[in-house]
Amino acid sequence: MYDALIIGGGAAGMSCALVLGSAKPKAFATDKSIGIIMHQKTSHLQTALFNNVLGLAPETTGASILENGKAQLSSLYPHVEQIENEKVLEVSKNHNGFEVITNKNAYKSKIVVIAVGYTNLMTITGLEQYIEPHPRAAIEKNRIWLKNTDHLIENNLYVAGTLAGWRSQFAIASGSGAHVATDILTHWNGGKHVKVHDKVE
Repeated sequence: MYDALIIGGGAAGMSCALVLGSAKPKAFATDKSIGIIMHQKTSHLQTALFNNVLGLAPETTGASILENGKAQLSSLYPHVEQIENEKVLEVSKNHNGFEVITNKNAYKSKIVVIAVGYTNLMTITGLEQYIEPHPRAAIEKNRIWLKNTDHLIENNLYVAGTLAGWRSQFAIASGSGAHVATDILTHWNGGKHVKVHDKVE
């Protein structure tokens, strides 16, 4: 049983995982079990090139961010379990939270974050009722979003990144994932607002 399971290893998913992982020293997060199913094959980062992102060197590729992000997560926060080479087929609610079924395994989690891309090829059974045309994309592109309020689809079910209705911009997707993480941390902290920063000593 995970306390939080993220579906998607792109900008939003990995940003969410990094912020959740960084909170381990906090008393309310130290014993939390966190996982991320590393969907990356269909990430728009695969073909992206960045020149306009604060903090990234010009000519940084999205493909390098995918690889370096995984390494950063495993190096700094190894307690966040990275689940590779699995595709999520279904998300269903049960009395303890959610069951996430992949092509290889089944997982249980109290909280689930959906952070896959916003194409209409997204086919995770159990989410159909939330799918609507994307509010910030050209109609002819057939983009979708999962209807939500401030990233929350329903109790303990979140969506992050472009699938949450945001524009396809790296900084926006990353920020969306971090936003969801701080909301989850706030929930774990009994409703007291949480942000996690490191400081130069």
